[in-house]
Amino acid sequence: MRRSDHDITDKIRSTDPVAVGDEVVRMFLDLYPSGNSRPIARAFRDMSLLYHGKHPGYHPCDTEYHDIQHVLDVTLAAARLLDGYERHRVGYAPLPPAYFSVGIITALFHDVGYLRQRNDRRHRFGAEYTLRHVGRGAHFLHGYLPRIGLKRYAPAATNLVHFTGYERAAGTIRVDDPVLRRVGEILGTADIIAQMSDRCYLEKCRDRLYPEFVLGGLARRKLPSGRMVTVFKSGDDLVRQTPAFYVNATKRLDLQLHRAYVYAEKHFGGQNLYIEEMNKNTRYAEVAMSPSGRGLLRRAPPSTLLPSVRAYPENLVIR
Repeated sequence: MRRSDHDITDKIRSTDPVAVGDEVVRMFLDLYPSGNSRPIARAFRDMSLLYHGKHPGYHPCDTEYHDIQHVLDVTLAAARLLDGYERHRVGYAPLPPAYFSVGIITALFHDVGYLRQRNDRRHRFGAEYTLRHVGRGAHFLHGYLPRIGLKRYAPAATNLVHFTGYERAAGTIRVDDPVLRRVGEILGTADIIAQMSDRCYLEKCRDRLYPEFVLGGLARRKLPSGRMVTVFKSGDDLVRQTPAFYVNATKRLDLQLHRAYVYAEKHFGGQNLYIEEMNKNTRYAEVAMSPSGRGLLRRAPPSTLLPSVRAYPENLVIR
């Protein structure tokens, strides 16, 4: 049985930056035997320091859903899609080593905008940045890439990270280089398929994502008339709406991100493990939220936050 702290293949511990980093570097060097993998290796180390609160400028990660496991799962998925692209590309130019590196580094820091800076006196929880986290991540990447020898690609990375967000339609994100644009579509695809194929996806939605939505202002929405409406009543309600979200996510994958998920089939030799597990989770959500399904969501996601960190107020009602 697949373990909750392992990737889609149950071979790589997806809570471990070293294990995932080693696998991504291996894929990079298989594609580019004489390539420079040092920026990728350093980025994994720096991301780990940030999320574990060892960076002098940032508090440790306090978002239970958008945690280090999510980041590592997305990055691993992105690497596999990039690998599948380069080995079986049709109609696209070759993927230069630097583009692979930029894609991986952008994936590693695509959610860094949830992290609070230590001088932040306005916010108590990182989830309060939900609506702004992509832009904050773009700002971080613009300053980070020059420090690891990739200054030339800093402007591109600030655009590529927006493929992982919903505040801009993918077609409006300006990336002139068609290969870099495909890298952006791969990043957006990886962000969707990695989380929706997680073994504990439904439990994480109920117990972790819903509190983030409340803190981030997504559980309720203001209509043009000014009236507030409830979008998600509870964690259970969020799970109940998973099948509808899957339909919309599939449209995004197909129409806006142009079916980049097919590169997973190329990487795995014909089978798309991500799409298979996404389908299973969606079907299981329907069963779990049916009258006879009470108590079926019993999986325990791994805890990756520091013991001293609180993800949301104790009085926040989840279910």
